[in-house]
Amino acid sequence: MKRLLGEVVKSSTSPLHRFTDSPNKSLTSESLFSGFCPFIIALFVFILDQFTKYLVKSYVSPHEIIRVLSFFNIVYVENIGSAFGMFKSLGNIFFIIVAILAVVFVSIFIIKDEGNRLGFSLILGGAIGNLTDRIVHGYVIDFLDFYVGRLHWPAFNIADSALTVGIFILMINLLKGTTSLKA
Repeated sequence: MKRLLGEVVKSSTSPLHRFTDSPNKSLTSESLFSGFCPFIIALFVFILDQFTKYLVKSYVSPHEIIRVLSFFNIVYVENIGSAFGMFKSLGNIFFIIVAILAVVFVSIFIIKDEGNRLGFSLILGGAIGNLTDRIVHGYVIDFLDFYVGRLHWPAFNIADSALTVGIFILMINLLKGTTSLKA
């Protein structure tokens, strides 16, 4: 009976079959993560990013400050540059092209580098979130403002946070030697 079942599984043409390493393996959480879950994580980051930006754009005026905590404000900043508003003179088209290339390469890395799928998923979701802003608005909406006294960190958003955490995860894995990335 087991052998017969093994034969049935082996010849299965189920769409989920392609996400397992071997036709004889069942669909486990590990094989599920190696299949489409990284893209679901990226989609979740993208949706959360766009939803929060929608709320800010709808309810906060440009340069308005909403005090939340003694070290944190919600603001509305239209960032036409890159990180921290740098390189504004390069123009929006440059950043769109770079972001599209990043999305393509990161998607390939998600497929090829099993050990870093979480980091790449966060990077992909963040890159698509900011790319969408650039295409739709011509700028990236930043709204998280952390500060100490009068010293403010440049405003950022959920996509930026996902990008940062994803890069941090990749760096940790690189230092630990648990990455298949090659220089």
